[in-house]
Amino acid sequence: MQCIGCGHAETHVIDSRMVEGGASIRRRRECLSCHQRFTTYEVADIRLPRIVKSDGARQSFNEDKLRAGMMRALEKRPVATKKIDEAIEQIKKNLQALSLKEVPARRVGDLVMAALRSLDQVAYIRFASVYLSFDNVEAFRAAIEGLNQDVGRTELAPPISDQGR
Repeated sequence: MQCIGCGHAETHVIDSRMVEGGASIRRRRECLSCHQRFTTYEVADIRLPRIVKSDGARQSFNEDKLRAGMMRALEKRPVATKKIDEAIEQIKKNLQALSLKEVPARRVGDLVMAALRSLDQVAYIRFASVYLSFDNVEAFRAAIEGLNQDVGRTELAPPISDQGR
């Protein structure tokens, strides 16, 4: 790292600390020539794929747009902001794990649907009504019945037994 005071090419690290919940590292450095101290920050270069819209348009991933859509669905619902932030981070990790340069917008919508389904059923239905373009009451009924079937399966699932192994 080059010194910000004299431009000397050699510095050494005096102290390193994780900041922003481990998202970056703060380093305190000292120049070996002029002994000036300064702080640098290291942040991972996270590259999310570009989003391909249904009309073929391509745009950069926009976390603010993702958050706004989820917040619209979660409006006036009892879901902690921390849970929403965790869901958004998980969506970003899933997109990054795909290791693709471009991802269809439909894929992002599916990830949002899955996240909302686990956060709040009402928010899930709200988002689904727009995302899946519900145009009648039957579409709502089918989505709600799908949720009820999932809840019934998890509540009525038989206990796991070690017998017979």
